[in-house]
Amino acid sequence: MFAERFNHQKITGFVIHELQADEIRTFVGDKDQVVWILTALEVWSRLWISVIVGRRNYRNVKAGTLDVLQRGIIKCRFLFTTDGFEIYEWAVRKLLAGVCVYGQVIKKRRENRVIRVDRKLLLGTQAELAESLFHSEDSKTLNTSFVERHNLTIRQGCSYPGRRTPSHARQSKSLTGQMDLLMLYYNFVRPHMALKFGRLVKTPAMQAGLAAERISFREVFTSFFLFFLFAKYCRFDFDRPWQALWMKFSIQQHFPEEAPAA
Repeated sequence: MFAERFNHQKITGFVIHELQADEIRTFVGDKDQVVWILTALEVWSRLWISVIVGRRNYRNVKAGTLDVLQRGIIKCRFLFTTDGFEIYEWAVRKLLAGVCVYGQVIKKRRENRVIRVDRKLLLGTQAELAESLFHSEDSKTLNTSFVERHNLTIRQGCSYPGRRTPSHARQSKSLTGQMDLLMLYYNFVRPHMALKFGRLVKTPAMQAGLAAERISFREVFTSFFLFFLFAKYCRFDFDRPWQALWMKFSIQQHFPEEAPAA
């Protein structure tokens, strides 16, 4: 889908300050076909970095971790927090050793209520953890609060992963495509109320430095291919200077590498 391509091209080059990861349990087709949505959130900018739809296994956790590494820029040792899923520890020790302080937040529940919270530091020292928390603008202790709140936003923004819904996905491809579209909307179109600065309410992409302003779906889905189809079938008159300049400017905005030479 176009949304997947747009996310792949645009969500890159941001600085990782603090990272949290979690999973959402849902199903495809019927309740026996359980799938997981693995998400990663950059806390400082609230940027939704990565989404993997599939099984909750080593392969997908590794793919999500590598996706974060390929997209982000690590300038200093950052804080990384997850739940107690043991595969995260394996992935962090193998792929992120020396670049992050890693801890897990394990919640004990009874009758759907949290009765105890255990926090474990698995990578790094207590001094490094204290320094990371001191420089964090959001966290005062190890927590997964931000990514859990983000998971609620995903459930509210898409009917497929809803806990009690008749509108579940029939195919994994449909769920993946919907997550890509929701990811685009969340990062670039929807203003985030946690990023309110006076009268200005930024999107996560604006906070991360990936966009100068909010963009609309019209701007997002205006691509080089659509212009090519219009030029072919609608017979644009490129002898008119304003049409040629408008097309060139739009291509440069969305696909700089595909823009025609001046």
